[in-house]
Amino acid sequence: MTTSIAPSTLLADYQAVRAWSVRLCASLETDDYVVQPTADVSPPKWHLGHTTWFWETFVLMPNAPGYQVFHDDFSFVFNSYYETVGRRVLRTQRGNMTRPTVAEVYRYRDYVDEHMSRFLDEHEPDAALHALITLGLNHEQQHQELLITDIKYILGHNPLFPAIAMPIREHAPAIIAPSVTVGEGVHDIGFREAELGRFHFDNELGVHKVYLNKTTVAGQLITNTDYLEFIQAGGYGQFSHWLADGWAWVNANSAKAPLYWHKIDNQWYNYSFDGLVSVDPDAPVCHVNHYEADAYARWRSLSEPGVRLPTEFEWETAALQDSSFLWGHRWEWTASAYLPYPGFTTARGAVGEYNGKFMSGQMVLRGASVATPAGHERPTYRNFFQPDKQWQFSGIRLVRP
Repeated sequence: MTTSIAPSTLLADYQAVRAWSVRLCASLETDDYVVQPTADVSPPKWHLGHTTWFWETFVLMPNAPGYQVFHDDFSFVFNSYYETVGRRVLRTQRGNMTRPTVAEVYRYRDYVDEHMSRFLDEHEPDAALHALITLGLNHEQQHQELLITDIKYILGHNPLFPAIAMPIREHAPAIIAPSVTVGEGVHDIGFREAELGRFHFDNELGVHKVYLNKTTVAGQLITNTDYLEFIQAGGYGQFSHWLADGWAWVNANSAKAPLYWHKIDNQWYNYSFDGLVSVDPDAPVCHVNHYEADAYARWRSLSEPGVRLPTEFEWETAALQDSSFLWGHRWEWTASAYLPYPGFTTARGAVGEYNGKFMSGQMVLRGASVATPAGHERPTYRNFFQPDKQWQFSGIRLVRP
């Protein structure tokens, strides 16, 4: 991983990223910070503490002379999955921690921010530290997206369906754009520094060649109207549309619609940060998992033979090939399993635990979403989640021969 931030702007970028995390929580009540309704969701308080712990653990403690940790127990409380760093609270127990309090977590953030600002103002990081700090900024941006999705899950499972101010536009109408034809032949895949800037995650490294058949990638995401047709056709009740694991998920969860959808008096509503609102027919469908995306594509192929989800390689090629290819409103499920590129190596130490150890049982999503911080997206970005996860701002794009 390398850096795209000049030393002279590092402090300003640090302060801007840290301020945005706080901005995302500005409309929360104290009680909202602590709730963990499911294991996949972390309380907002934990996200604020964990991103602060990153700076304290990886930057200040090894590099700032005389730095004193804010609290001896916070490494145990706010470590996420870094085995190299030591013990940690089980992920499922994060919502049981009434202490440290929200106020104390904000004091922790202020303390670390003060020391980080002083450190960045007084020191010129070498190349390795510069790269680590840039990784830290991108790490916090990832948690900003998780903050939005986790806050929505917390409030969307509150029976009052509360509305709050959140600086994103969730349900803008889908933009109609031309489809993109990917030509048959060999294509380069992977992060190319000269074209895309300097920052990247390690899972994007390793430019390699793949052979693709001629494919047309749809210019528009599947809309709520499109997906409603699948629901009304009994899509959730017909096993033939579903992968075996997907059908098991449907039955285990009595699934009938995307996450946050509710049928009231024969009308479909969905929860958003504006509260419970009517489903916008023109907006791209959101909060569907890979099973649902795949089932929709299989159902659609009955009337349009050959229609399917794209591979991540088809998606990346289309995005790089044609500037008219519009993306960024929803994370888009692909048909590709999350696997290492040829030549992938895991970095030593805790940083090496960032991506590589999750390359099992997950599917790749490409693009970005309305919850992705500005500047954090790029065509080679490889997001990944287990196929049953719905709580991200995920949608569907199809390809055809």
